[in-house]
Amino acid sequence: MMKLFKGRNHASNTALAPYSIWAFLFIIVPMVFIAYFAFTDNNFQFTTENISRFFTTVSNIRNEDGSITEIHTYLVILRRSLKLAIISTVVCLFIGYPLAYRIARANKKSQKMMMTLIMIPMWMNFLIRTYAWMTILQDAGILNNIFTKLGMSSVRIIGTEGAVILGMVYDYLPYMVLPIYSIMVKMDHSLIEAAHDLGCSSLSVLKRIIFPLSLPGVLSGITMVLIPSISTFYISQKLGNGKIFLIGDAIEGQYVANNLHFAAAMAFVLMVILLVVMALVKYFTNRYVYGGEE
Repeated sequence: MMKLFKGRNHASNTALAPYSIWAFLFIIVPMVFIAYFAFTDNNFQFTTENISRFFTTVSNIRNEDGSITEIHTYLVILRRSLKLAIISTVVCLFIGYPLAYRIARANKKSQKMMMTLIMIPMWMNFLIRTYAWMTILQDAGILNNIFTKLGMSSVRIIGTEGAVILGMVYDYLPYMVLPIYSIMVKMDHSLIEAAHDLGCSSLSVLKRIIFPLSLPGVLSGITMVLIPSISTFYISQKLGNGKIFLIGDAIEGQYVANNLHFAAAMAFVLMVILLVVMALVKYFTNRYVYGGEE
C-alpha cells in the first residue's frame, strides 16, 4: 500500500515538473529581477531611493484662481488606475454575471454558440481591437456619425475616462464570464427547483442559492479582471488619447526613457498591491466559500 502511495506521489510530482519549471522561469525569476532593480541604483548598489521617489515625488498644479497646489504625482496616478480598474471590474461583474447565468441555463447547442461569440474577440489581436474602438469613438467616428444622422449633437468620448473604462470592459469581460459560467454550468439545478417548490421567490433563490454557489467563480472573475485593468497602458494611451495617464503608462514611460530602476520600483509597488489583492481574495474565498478551510 505504501509503495502504491509513493508511486502516485512520484507520478504527481513528475506531472507537475513542467509547470513548476515554467512557473520558476517566467514568474519567480522575473519577480526577483524586478525586486533587484527596484532596490538598486545605476551602479547596482542597494538603495531605497527608487521606492521613496515613487511616494514623495510632487507636481505643482495651477488652479483656476491662480493658486498652486502640490500633488503627489505617482500616488495620484496610482489612485486613478485603481479607480478605473475597480469601476471596470464592477461593470464587468454586472454584465458578466447574468450573461454567464443565461449561458449556463441554455441548451448545449446554444451554450457552444454563445461561448464562441464571447471568445471570438479574444482570437483577434489586442491592438486591433483597441484601434477598432478608436474608429468607433473618435470625434468623426462611427458613433458620432450615427448621432449626426439622427439629428443629435456629437459627443466627445475619446480621451475621457469613460472611453478607457469601455475599452477595459470590452477587453476583459470574457475573463469575468468564463469562470462564473464554469461554476454555474456544474450547479445542481434540482436545488433551484426545490427552492421554488418550497415557496422561495426568484430573488430569494438568487440570494440564498445561486449566488453563494457561484461565489468561487465570481471571486476568480474579479481577480482576473482587476489585475490586468490596474496595469493596463495601451488602452489608456489610445482610448484616453494620451490624457488619461495610468500607472502602466508611467512604468512604460520610465522604461522607454531608460530609467530601468525607477520603472522597476513602480512595478514592484504595483506587484505588492496585486499580491495583497490576491491574498484578500484567497482569504475571503476560504472564509465565506469554503467555511474557513485553509
